[in-house]
Amino acid sequence: MKTKIDHINMSVTNLEESIQWYKSLFGFEKVEDGVTAQGRKFAIIALNDNMLAMYESPEKEKANPVFSEPKHQIFHFGLRVDDLNEWLGKIREFGVKINYGDVVEYPNSKSWYVFDPSGHEVEVSWTEGGVLRF
Repeated sequence: MKTKIDHINMSVTNLEESIQWYKSLFGFEKVEDGVTAQGRKFAIIALNDNMLAMYESPEKEKANPVFSEPKHQIFHFGLRVDDLNEWLGKIREFGVKINYGDVVEYPNSKSWYVFDPSGHEVEVSWTEGGVLRF
């Protein structure tokens, strides 16, 4: 059985702003949108078979109101780019603020940590030759 991550679901402050940010920097396209049963606007954006599901929530909230105790959480998710020069150009073009000072060099890759418009941290990584090897 092959398994892969299907999508990441996240709340965003402004749905249209978030869609535009992921489209401009990475090429994601909106493939579905609507309104949830709770009356929230949502959209699914995709790039190849990578999907991000977003719903608009102007205020920050607990991920699941059923949980009364603190829970572990995901601190960032990663996207890999294959064209280093294009990525560096987008950083300049859109004035993307890089966290932790600048690029973080790992033994087999380079990573830039950025925040999306709603404050989600995204690790953008690049590997020579496009395939991460350990």
